[in-house]
Amino acid sequence: MSDPLHHDGHQPIPGTVHLVDLEGTMRAKHARSGQKDIVLVPAPSSDPDDPLNWSPRRKALSTACMCVYTLMVGIASAAIYSILVPISEDTGLTLGDLNSGTGYMFLFFGLGCLVWQPLALQYGKRPVYLFTILATMAIQLWAPYTKSNGQWIANKILQGFFGAPIESLCEISVTDIYFTHERGTYIALYGLLLAGSNFLAPVFAGFINDGQGWQWVLYWCAIFCGIGFVFLFFFMEETNYFRNTVGTPSSTPGTSTPTPTSPQDARKATSESNIALESGISPGLPPKPRKTYLNKLKLFQSADLHKPNELKGMALRPLIFLSFPVIFYAGFSYGSNLVWFNVLNATSSLILSGTYNFSASMVGLSYISPLVGVAIGCFYTGVLGDKFVVRKARRNGGILEPEHRLWLFAPSLLLIPGGLILWGVGAAHHVHWFGCVFAMGVVSLTNIIGLQLSVSYCIDSYRALSGEAMVTVILVRNTMSFAVGYGITPWVDGMGLQNAFILAAFVGLAQCATVWLMVKWGKEFRRRSVGRYAKYVEEMAKSGMIH
Repeated sequence: MSDPLHHDGHQPIPGTVHLVDLEGTMRAKHARSGQKDIVLVPAPSSDPDDPLNWSPRRKALSTACMCVYTLMVGIASAAIYSILVPISEDTGLTLGDLNSGTGYMFLFFGLGCLVWQPLALQYGKRPVYLFTILATMAIQLWAPYTKSNGQWIANKILQGFFGAPIESLCEISVTDIYFTHERGTYIALYGLLLAGSNFLAPVFAGFINDGQGWQWVLYWCAIFCGIGFVFLFFFMEETNYFRNTVGTPSSTPGTSTPTPTSPQDARKATSESNIALESGISPGLPPKPRKTYLNKLKLFQSADLHKPNELKGMALRPLIFLSFPVIFYAGFSYGSNLVWFNVLNATSSLILSGTYNFSASMVGLSYISPLVGVAIGCFYTGVLGDKFVVRKARRNGGILEPEHRLWLFAPSLLLIPGGLILWGVGAAHHVHWFGCVFAMGVVSLTNIIGLQLSVSYCIDSYRALSGEAMVTVILVRNTMSFAVGYGITPWVDGMGLQNAFILAAFVGLAQCATVWLMVKWGKEFRRRSVGRYAKYVEEMAKSGMIH
């Protein structure tokens, strides 16, 4: 009988993990409280400063910092969506010019990851977060003074470049401190803040525009970024952690399976390992001194400064990872769900202001519907999603496959085409405005489903390479976003709302249906990548880059 965990019985298949100890016979650290049969994947070390061993309060503070960064930079990137018409009237820039600028911003949100992700993994995530939120603040202060198309595009390119960590670094901050069985909930929380900030910003922007003018929308974004910088400076802790892990597939973090033993020995080992996890030390080893608050505030940690320089390899490997089918698919899936969010934002002023004569503040207020959709999607893919994959693992003999999570895409097969038809075709036929506002909520729900499931699928499949694999995902996603953002205005103008969105609905349905290809063949793709995966894990482990 073939081993579901290993390729040819020797090398573990990336992403396939023994998550549930059904018989209580695994010599491994287990979760506590009501999930004592859940194996902790990846296995934490004995160091109390290992982010996987942090106390719930310390993890919550780290998560709060990630959320603050995501919220502030996300608001700055999306605040203009409900005020494009006032900006156009005041500056003389066309809606096409403004939408092209946001398209370039999304493109550089992806390209910037090739710079910031290696720097964060090499020298620390904390300095990258602090510098980029400060740079975003400065760019927002400059934006109201852009009067030409060239200045506008330059401003958006820089905003995308310096805001890039919001796209790929925050997910890795989540994987640094949470285990496989709980990771989905916190990636969904990140998705809630990322997508939610993009929908929350236009709500405030519309009212600020009516009361203070569109320039103050950007000034307030700068103020929010300044507040975020202060919060992060005093509370954000570095989550990079050097794991002295042998770079062989059998001991790759997140892929190796703890050794089954006899029930009596396993219960004893499990008890000892959980005691060690609770205390943060291993029996027979002297306890390591804990970091002081001032040590946590340091811009750079000594361990990050003494690692071999791997910036070149980390900048090149994301391009190589395009040849991994699972990673490429995760980017395609993420991008093909996000493009409908871009289409919605690019046409919201056109439809709500033009067809329904909404003021800027009312256009902004309509974004409450997407906020509701995002919240529902976060709960569905996060809280319910984690319970779903654990249940699937129990039914699969305790073995978790990353493809288990992809089943949660099923509602999108109806919601994506339905939401797009209601939005575009409904507006073309002047349905009641509530129909379009409801469609915004439906499209945003599918957006968060695509975000969370695509990111989780990539990380679950190649956790040891996730820091660089996420850059690949974002490159694919944002290239798609750039293409759609650049072409949405002439597309709608050329085909009209009805024909454009009928086409979009069928494209969205076809895109979503591709998930069943990965459900069927995803594991085989991962099996075929064993050799190359082991090679890159080996390279990263030797240089201390596995976190």
